Amino acid sequence: MADLNLSVIVLTKDEEANLGQCLRSFDPLGADLYIVDSGSTDGTKEEARRHGARIYEHAFETHALQWAWALDNLPLRSEWVIALDADQSLTPELAGELGSLFSSPVPAEIEGFYTNRRQIFRGRWLKHGGYYPKYLLKIFRRTAVRFDAGDIAEHHFYVLGKTGKLRHDIIEDNKKENDITFWVQKHNRYASLVAIEEHRRRTGGATGPLRPAMFGTPDERTLVKKGYWLNLPLYLRPILFFVYRYFFQCGFLDGKEGFLFHFMHALWFRLLIDIKVEELASDLNLQAVRNDAR
Repeated sequence: MADLNLSVIVLTKDEEANLGQCLRSFDPLGADLYIVDSGSTDGTKEEARRHGARIYEHAFETHALQWAWALDNLPLRSEWVIALDADQSLTPELAGELGSLFSSPVPAEIEGFYTNRRQIFRGRWLKHGGYYPKYLLKIFRRTAVRFDAGDIAEHHFYVLGKTGKLRHDIIEDNKKENDITFWVQKHNRYASLVAIEEHRRRTGGATGPLRPAMFGTPDERTLVKKGYWLNLPLYLRPILFFVYRYFFQCGFLDGKEGFLFHFMHALWFRLLIDIKVEELASDLNLQAVRNDAR
């Protein structure tokens, strides 16, 4: 589809295990493929070349800054972009939907599209526990996208105009997370970053491009929930989160993998964040006392 008005951008860092599946899912589309790599030492670049992707190097600071650099500096020929992590790929049905959608002009008032994420954990699709359906804004006009400078652990794309929803799924399946040691080390790093994010948001030091809205877009509704989360007591909220996800949202129906995921994500990971939030507040208070004593 030579006239497809859609480019693919993937951020990578040592993603040899995941990148092939990601890029193969775009084979039916013939879209331009761009890789922004931040210092891979495995076979990531070789895998990208095998699929005809163009590779660009840029040092990583935060996801928001890396995506902003990509959109500002890549020689994109299309008006529309699909932005993925290397562990995300298209279902064949979504590839067909994108091919039909971007082979003709998109209505001018539409600035982005949400797609449903199909989360895979240790080989199992998590269909319950609040993880499906889960809509993410991954496709947007590159001139319309906005970022939240407060995002330092994860990243979100925002548009201020009208959005649509696609019918089919993106698959998220990080093969590296089948090694629980990798999962623990990754989430330990993330916990430190999330703790810093939370501290900034609690003290009013970070605001994003969207306002929370109970009946708004999926992202606006998520911001409402995040506001509630920030006001819950530390150490109690991981327990409430696990009970809500695992029992009330039926995470137990996903078997052993569902138990492992919700226990580790809701209790272990979220508890670790709370510990780090408290440590960060204590360190800052101690520093303030020392400064006052000088």
